[in-house]
Amino acid sequence: MTHANLLGPPPIHLPVDPAAARLDGGESAESVVRDLPTSSLAWAVLAEAALDRGDDVAGYAFARTGYHRALDQLRRNGWKGAGPVPWSHEPNRGFLRALSALGQAAALFEETDEVERIRAFLLDADPDIPADRLP
Repeated sequence: MTHANLLGPPPIHLPVDPAAARLDGGESAESVVRDLPTSSLAWAVLAEAALDRGDDVAGYAFARTGYHRALDQLRRNGWKGAGPVPWSHEPNRGFLRALSALGQAAALFEETDEVERIRAFLLDADPDIPADRLP
């Protein structure tokens, strides 16, 4: 007899992003994203840097790109549009960081509905996500 998973879908554990080693090695995010344009992590790093320097428009655009690249990867790895994407699994952080940056940029635009949607999405992905990642 098979039993349904009453707790919902299993957590997604994305594969290692090859951009991570290059970024950790000191390579610029601009260089990495040119070689690995599907890397949500590289786009998230670009978004965070843009937001840090006060460029909310670039931050929003980079974050949106990283978020969409991550959605593609999540779906390829069995994600059905909802369910756990734990922060504790390092390769998931590209997606979560891009989504977080998108929420931060949306907050700067005073796009309240988008900020609330992203906050709920992040908490659905991982209720234990670090508080500083919530918009």
